[in-house]
Amino acid sequence: MSPVLAGVLQLLALIAALALAYRPLGDYMARVYSSEKHLRVEKWIYKGIGANPNAEMRWTAYLRGVLAFSAVSVLFLYLLQRVQGSLPGSLGFKSIDPDQAFNTAASFVANTNWQSYYGEQAMGHVVQTAGLAVQNFVSAAVGIAVAVALVRGFARSRTGELGNFWSDLVRGTVRILIPIAALSAIVLVACGAIQNFSGIHSVGQFMGGAQEWNGGAVASQEAIKELGTNGGGYFNANSAHPFENPTAFTNLFEVFLILVIPFALTRTFGKMVGSVKQGYAILATMATIWVGFIALMMWTEFHHGGPAFDAAGGAMEGKENRFGIGGSSIFAVSTTLTSTGAVDSFHSSFTGFGGGITMLGMQLGEIAPGGTGSGLYGMLIMAIIAVFIAGLMVGRTPEYLGKKIGSREIKFAACYILITPALVLIFTAASMALPTPPNSMLNSGAHGFSEILYAYTSGANNNGSAFAGLSADTQWFNTTIGLAMLLGRFLPMVFVLALAGSLAEQKPVPATAGTLRTEKPLFTGLLVGTLLIITGLTYFPTLALGPIAEGLAS
Repeated sequence: MSPVLAGVLQLLALIAALALAYRPLGDYMARVYSSEKHLRVEKWIYKGIGANPNAEMRWTAYLRGVLAFSAVSVLFLYLLQRVQGSLPGSLGFKSIDPDQAFNTAASFVANTNWQSYYGEQAMGHVVQTAGLAVQNFVSAAVGIAVAVALVRGFARSRTGELGNFWSDLVRGTVRILIPIAALSAIVLVACGAIQNFSGIHSVGQFMGGAQEWNGGAVASQEAIKELGTNGGGYFNANSAHPFENPTAFTNLFEVFLILVIPFALTRTFGKMVGSVKQGYAILATMATIWVGFIALMMWTEFHHGGPAFDAAGGAMEGKENRFGIGGSSIFAVSTTLTSTGAVDSFHSSFTGFGGGITMLGMQLGEIAPGGTGSGLYGMLIMAIIAVFIAGLMVGRTPEYLGKKIGSREIKFAACYILITPALVLIFTAASMALPTPPNSMLNSGAHGFSEILYAYTSGANNNGSAFAGLSADTQWFNTTIGLAMLLGRFLPMVFVLALAGSLAEQKPVPATAGTLRTEKPLFTGLLVGTLLIITGLTYFPTLALGPIAEGLAS
């Protein structure tokens, strides 16, 4: 079987699996966030934290809950790393330095999971399980909660109430993430991923010296790292490591976990607003971009010349033989079009245009299908922008799902789409202009610039993957990327929730003959075009200096 055919068959199998899970999971999540009943374990949690799950919140109260919970999470994870050297199960590792502890705490709470350290050489069992793994669950649940609040803003009228943050947080964790992650971890263990609490042990001689590995609860963390679109690896090699991702099947299974909730949330959206066709329109937009990016990535990586490339079957540098170019391309596109950041190959070793595709996927805002929750609310923001543009073209007040998009709503949407590009471009420019940060680049020229551009694109968009080559464990990069992750995560949520509150206060507008039909293919095309044009105008100059210049020169 040719490598190209193998890649296409993997893609078709993945699409089939996602299609089978789409309706039941989407309907289930709609019931979870619409139910008025509380499970017994949920009642215990509410009692423990002193929350009233039945109290409705306006957007300001909902936002306070998000920010307060996240601030406490950052503080707890920071302190846990700072005292690691005194904890049992630390495997002899020392406490984490302040700048790196801040970077890691910000990273995992912001659902970014950027890592400037070697996981197997820095973090003990307690920090990995009680700190990082816990944040993999709750940071993902926060993203879904904010998305559900925005959906309620469309679904409700003449009220500013968006539900209860604590109820949404607990339900997302207890009813959705924990059950699916537990089953997925069993699958990974059955396929060869490790799951233990063993210490450091020698596994033989390598290059004249002893090679040592430590064990860990890897399969359980791998499952939620993908399912919650987190991405932080137990080992430095991330999902290219055989302990995390042993076979071609587990590789495809992990991509399925990355995509299943973000895609299924479009069904949840359709059910909650009372029109599954609206959900299908958002799904079609996400799927069009996702499939298009995979096709482009496969073309750039399989398109090769010369006897070395012919013998390898393509651009195999930085890729695992057990996954091949097809599996690596699918994984790379899926992880950068979501806020996952897991990698099964090294993006810095992709072709010039291939590396550019991974960057562009993040710069779109990671909305195809995006992160758990963040992809849906990001796409709905872009849908509002597209409706507004359509209204300007026909001279009609824009409407979306029966809600008028006025100046207040469009200001919130505009602020949302400006935040992450500003963070990426400002921090990248500062890093290139200052004398010290460029010393961290492994390469010079266009590729070296891409290393820094990729780092801030990944951090501000809450992706977490790295281009490899950049030595990011410095005070400058730990601090600035940490700030980019926090600001890129929580500032957009302010405008999402403010928009949700504004929409919920409106009364519904009846559809007329002149209303734009947002469930039709025409709107899907308009939305795809809006996404590409806005991103192109924002990032094209920097892409031209980095991956485009490198691709044209190769």
